[in-house]
Amino acid sequence: MLDVHQLHDAFAARFGAPPQLVVRAPGRVNLIGEHTDYNEGFVLPIAIDRATFIAARARLDRTVRVYSVQFSADDAFSLDQIERNPHQPWSNYVRGVAKGILARDLPLAGADLLIDSEVPPGAGLSSSAALEVAVAYALQLLNRLDLLGEELALLAQGAEQSFVGMQCGIMDQFMAALGRAGHALLLDCRDLSYRPIPVSPQARVVVCDSGVRHSLVGSEYNERRAACEEAVRLLRARLPRIAALRDVAPAQLEANADLLPPVILRRARHVVTEIERTLAAAAALEHGDLPRFGALMDASHASLRDDYQVSTPELDTLVEIARSLPGCYGSRLTGGGFGGSTVSLVAEGSVERFAADLVAGYHKRLGREAHVLICTPSEGARLVATF
Repeated sequence: MLDVHQLHDAFAARFGAPPQLVVRAPGRVNLIGEHTDYNEGFVLPIAIDRATFIAARARLDRTVRVYSVQFSADDAFSLDQIERNPHQPWSNYVRGVAKGILARDLPLAGADLLIDSEVPPGAGLSSSAALEVAVAYALQLLNRLDLLGEELALLAQGAEQSFVGMQCGIMDQFMAALGRAGHALLLDCRDLSYRPIPVSPQARVVVCDSGVRHSLVGSEYNERRAACEEAVRLLRARLPRIAALRDVAPAQLEANADLLPPVILRRARHVVTEIERTLAAAAALEHGDLPRFGALMDASHASLRDDYQVSTPELDTLVEIARSLPGCYGSRLTGGGFGGSTVSLVAEGSVERFAADLVAGYHKRLGREAHVLICTPSEGARLVATF
């Protein structure tokens, strides 16, 4: 955890006065249920014990000043004219959240914000959602706004969609806002209902950053989402009541496969089978059936690699090595793909050796450095300190 006193002192040095408060919002890792959230399906993520922290102080004017410790960069804008900043892409997440609050006709004054983070950007751990939710929560507290966790998540998601231009689902922001210690959340992305699923203390969640960075904005991510929407449009010729791929069972997709071009069919097949796998995985985790859970993780990766085609050679190599190591129940890529991280479920007694052997094996096979995080399911956004 970042040192709160260091954040306090850095803020005072930067802005000439101490902060009023410090908040945190965690990154997340999705155990299973990839690319299902924007198809109104189910996901099973945990909030991780790595977070983005914001020290904040209210201002008496309409100016927002921001400094990012990670990027050693600052930004400033007026609440009366919020436009995208092409020179500081990270600041657009802050600007988008402020604009989203104002769009709800909520009172918002200027603020000074100092941001630091333990969530590595581009690693598939949703550093963007952690930032958005932390900003939204800090501004909520400074302005005494009354927003529930679900509302906070939707506001942050709207900022990323409409302002940043990334057509993300709701999972990342939801976990940053509402994660629960010791549990994964089975989240229904259609109605935002959720159920906490305890993560067995006999297993650990190991995230391995491949070192391959992805940029999802303007990339193939939005193309995958468009393919899913096209699949729904074409399937409605025979299934007129469907609203999303969530409404299509695997058998229905197979029976109507002739309606879809080959690539669209592969994309849809991943989504409908992944939704089914996610529900089965939640049941396995709830009953402590870790081998079954791991097998479903393995099947998820194969589907992401072959049907959704969002894996990379580096991610495939990490998954292959992980599965060969003692104590590994299952492994898969996590996040949007095209780089980022893998997630593995590993027996508690094997986790340290597993992590060391995974990094060593990756370096031996590809000559690349990997970084491992052994994660504990953590709480969502919260107030860390007041001054």
